[in-house]
Amino acid sequence: MPEILVLYYSRGGSVARLARQIARGIGEVEGMSARLRTVPPVVAATQQALPPVPEEGAPYVQARDLEECAGLVLGSPTRFGNMAAPIKHFIDGLGAEWASGTLVDKPAAVFTSTATMHGGQESTLLSMQLPLLHHGCLIVGIPFTEPLLSTTRSGGSPYGASHVAGGGDDPQLSDDEAALARALGRRVAATVCRLGTVR
Repeated sequence: MPEILVLYYSRGGSVARLARQIARGIGEVEGMSARLRTVPPVVAATQQALPPVPEEGAPYVQARDLEECAGLVLGSPTRFGNMAAPIKHFIDGLGAEWASGTLVDKPAAVFTSTATMHGGQESTLLSMQLPLLHHGCLIVGIPFTEPLLSTTRSGGSPYGASHVAGGGDDPQLSDDEAALARALGRRVAATVCRLGTVR
């Protein structure tokens, strides 16, 4: 069964919850499934190696996950209007995959979470799309044919799924945020099916 890689970094839990909703949406498309993976945190000085498997949540991503996926959905919390360092560090290490064209012609989408409505969601989503374009991915967003995109009072944008955590860093998604995340997952999966990009 073709799998779409849902790859994310989550510190407070919001991005992980979005990832699970996106995975649900992918699974709603017949013949498609999601592979949830995360990236390790980045520290200024490493004293010991990180364990090969996180204590909880999704396993750490490996090179074969990128090779085997039929599509990619990339998620990160917002850091000053940009993706978080662990996601950027991971992307910056994909020189070999870029050179070999591992992600060329694979549909890709992005998602994020911020503390406030105007905390940089859209700039983060757009910044995450740039390296995916360099890798030859086909960017998929959420079109305004999704009615919730026009009425939501929380997260969600045409550039990707999002969540507004608020000052208390609440990871609980609103109904609109969860529905839009599932819609994004369905759209990426449906695009994979239409394009026949399964290798």
